[in-house]
Amino acid sequence: MTTVMFRPHSIAALRALACAAGLACAPLWAQTTPAASDATAQVSTQPQANGKVVASGVVPDESTRQAVLAQLRAQYGNDRVVDQLGVGNLVAPPKWSDSLQKILGTPSLKRVSRGALKVRGNVIEVSGEVENEATKQQVLSDISTQLNPTYTVRSSLRVAAAPPTPTLDSTLANRTIEFQPGNALLTPNGQRLLDELVPILAKMPGKRFEVVGHTDADGARDANIVLSANRANTVRQYLAAKGIPYASLLTSGAGPDHPVADNSTEEGRARNRRIEFKPLP
Repeated sequence: MTTVMFRPHSIAALRALACAAGLACAPLWAQTTPAASDATAQVSTQPQANGKVVASGVVPDESTRQAVLAQLRAQYGNDRVVDQLGVGNLVAPPKWSDSLQKILGTPSLKRVSRGALKVRGNVIEVSGEVENEATKQQVLSDISTQLNPTYTVRSSLRVAAAPPTPTLDSTLANRTIEFQPGNALLTPNGQRLLDELVPILAKMPGKRFEVVGHTDADGARDANIVLSANRANTVRQYLAAKGIPYASLLTSGAGPDHPVADNSTEEGRARNRRIEFKPLP
């Protein structure tokens, strides 16, 4: 029996492979059983942290070794492939080298992350994560169409969980839209945070918000009311300039009247100097 195996070795190897080549594969151990007819040949590649792809293990002959390396170099680039392949006295099925090259050359395998490809005899097992169901079907189809009907493809591919969609609350959590001291001019950090809000607001057409400015308790209340209203209006104008409908944002200034922290400490005052987005009906 001949096996071509790509098997995860560790979490670090999987992550490195997802960044370097799109397919996570483990180091190879060549194994043979006492019976020559049951000999096993295995090959694997493992990308390193420096972006290299290491081909290791044992193949039945030098021509297969050269063919595997050539295929890997064509797939990943000459300068990324590190040759650690050996040649051993192994028994392989007819045209094993050709089948191996076809499998290694499947372009869509680069779209599999945290995954593995194992060929055991005429059975191919592929696992890992893909971005969506269409990609999953494409990978399986690409593998199947390159091999003769004697091969069976078994899939453990799974669609990766979508990352959490950012929301206004999650984006603003424990962060402050910063202004220059004593006025309504945004700091660069304040602009960057508003830039993060633009795509979130853009995905909520028709939704209206009240932009409420708040200050700490330092200074005269009337002056702080005016300052907080001016800062809220600055936010409205900045977002409108980025494409958010002006009419979808109303503004108000609450000054120091609604603190969320103790104004007797600098940390508390910093938390009280904030902008809130309140959904409107």
